[in-house]
Amino acid sequence: MTDPLTASTPLERALVLLWGRDTRGSRGPARGLTLDRIVEAAIEVAEREGPAAMSLRRVAARLGVGVASLYTYVPGRAELEALMLDAVAIGRTLPHEWPGDWRAKLTALAHDDWREIRRHPWVLELGAAEQVPGPNMLRWLDSALRIFDGTGLSETEKLSAIETVDAYVRGLGRLRGQGGERVESGAGPGAASGDGAEGTAEDTKERDEVLGRLVDFGRYPALSRALAAGGTPYSGAPFEFGLERLLDGIEQLVLRRSA
Repeated sequence: MTDPLTASTPLERALVLLWGRDTRGSRGPARGLTLDRIVEAAIEVAEREGPAAMSLRRVAARLGVGVASLYTYVPGRAELEALMLDAVAIGRTLPHEWPGDWRAKLTALAHDDWREIRRHPWVLELGAAEQVPGPNMLRWLDSALRIFDGTGLSETEKLSAIETVDAYVRGLGRLRGQGGERVESGAGPGAASGDGAEGTAEDTKERDEVLGRLVDFGRYPALSRALAAGGTPYSGAPFEFGLERLLDGIEQLVLRRSA
């Protein structure tokens, strides 16, 4: 196996760690550490303190070891980030194992992706860098592609459909920023009912009351009509609407391919 410490680039080192890693450091273990435990500690730092706070020095402090000990397991932050992303890339159930037809499974995939973003908002920041595919990522993608078995879609269309839905969910997550953790995605498969909804409603009510005092909405007639009809901009409601329209488009393609 290639030693990740001697690989020539961060990308190569990350791939070696992901696909051919030895969970003990290439220069020997330190205080019972494993690469899995280091990744777990890095995720704990990112979730408690934010991804900007995540560094090998901070992870070492959390583990109670010197930072030099970590370098016998992982060469640097870029490689550690790749391991962190792969560690949370897959849930307990694979996409093709969910019940229902392709549309039901793809809906479940989108809701699952949205919940994971809310659980691990730091993945959006780390994921902005070049993704390094690990075993969990590829297992998830292989399973997601199997959703479309028997639909008549070409292999490239299947891949494009999965990437489009994933991009939609992650794009909305980035648009929402940290507030995305409180935005409800509706009663999708396995959704945590009411998680954060009360806080979102209170914030929206306060915002609207203040805006009502400060803004002459007569200057915005189209927006006024939407508000009078019960619309609430920037509330998170577009998740369901956008997802359904996206799935409608994919369904039309499936129908054309099966005709």
